[in-house]
Amino acid sequence: MHVVSCGGWSSDAYWAARVCRELERAGHDATLVCRRGTEARVISRARSLGVERIETLSLRTGLRPAADARDLRAVLGWLPGADVVHVHRSKEHWLAAIANRVSRTRRPLVRTRHIVQPIRPHALNRWLYRHATDLVVTVSEAIRRQCIAAGLVPQDRVVALPGGADGERFQPSKDGDALGRELGLPVGRAPAGVPPAGVPIVGLLSGFRVMKGHSIVVEAARGLAASGRPFHLLFIGQGPFEPAIRDSVARAGLGDRATFLGFVEDPARAVGALDIALYPSLESDGMSRVLFEYLAAGRAVIASRVGVAAEVLKDGESALLVPGGDAPELARALDRLLGDPALRRRLGESAAALAHERLTGARLTARLIDHYRRLSAAP
Repeated sequence: MHVVSCGGWSSDAYWAARVCRELERAGHDATLVCRRGTEARVISRARSLGVERIETLSLRTGLRPAADARDLRAVLGWLPGADVVHVHRSKEHWLAAIANRVSRTRRPLVRTRHIVQPIRPHALNRWLYRHATDLVVTVSEAIRRQCIAAGLVPQDRVVALPGGADGERFQPSKDGDALGRELGLPVGRAPAGVPPAGVPIVGLLSGFRVMKGHSIVVEAARGLAASGRPFHLLFIGQGPFEPAIRDSVARAGLGDRATFLGFVEDPARAVGALDIALYPSLESDGMSRVLFEYLAAGRAVIASRVGVAAEVLKDGESALLVPGGDAPELARALDRLLGDPALRRRLGESAAALAHERLTGARLTARLIDHYRRLSAAP
């Protein structure tokens, strides 16, 4: 049973839904418990991933005695039918911990830490993590080290499990030329050894937020455009920072070199249109799902050397790595890839091999199942 109290489709919600779907594919019964009232924002998205068993709780933010009591009674009723309870945020963590404390049928409790935010080592958290929680899963090694440094979780009870891309949807065989043609771009990838006929498409799939690095991309692209390099920028996503980026694109004279797609129903198709995929985050992005999707789709990636990207990628082998927030270095990496189609192909092939061997949702869930079995078998 996975419990996630997200009010929107965050990385937490995606991770929980992805794991539930992969558990079902592997022949296990998995129930996803969501916050009531998130049918449009979370539950429908989980169902679109193929999650079949979904329940709801109030999971209201903060201390809500009446609602929390009702949620607690529901969890107590579900415990006998579960082998493992896996939680993703503080609200459900406390709810499950208290349910285990008062129930005759205690179940192993697993918590995933999705964010780079230190755990406060006060007395309540010491009980919650040290005594009530059987395993902490983190989405990056940096978050794992952070948990250990806090002194709340013994080293042998915290494990980093990066990855989570949908390995069935994101495949190197995706043909993005159709999308490029719809956009009026001169697309057309050539076979190995033959120069490409079209303009390379450089893209970023991300919500428009400052930390995502859109402004760094615009700054790097401005210098490349002045040098005469042919390319077209593709911004995929939406968010409050979008008007500012549109304005900076116009001021940089890149209006005829950039397209804003907004929200897309099929991100795999959009990613498949990219010759070069950018992950220019200014700081650690927790799970970094889009990075794994780029890799699984076999794109040539340029990534900031931050967070999980620095942990799973090797510069020049599976991607090109640059310092976060460094526009000149990003421009140099872009210039290198734009001028070397063979390197783009080689990086894309290496990226796909890495992702499908280690970083898909199926691979992550297989490792998680091993931990579940160990916890369920413990006396």
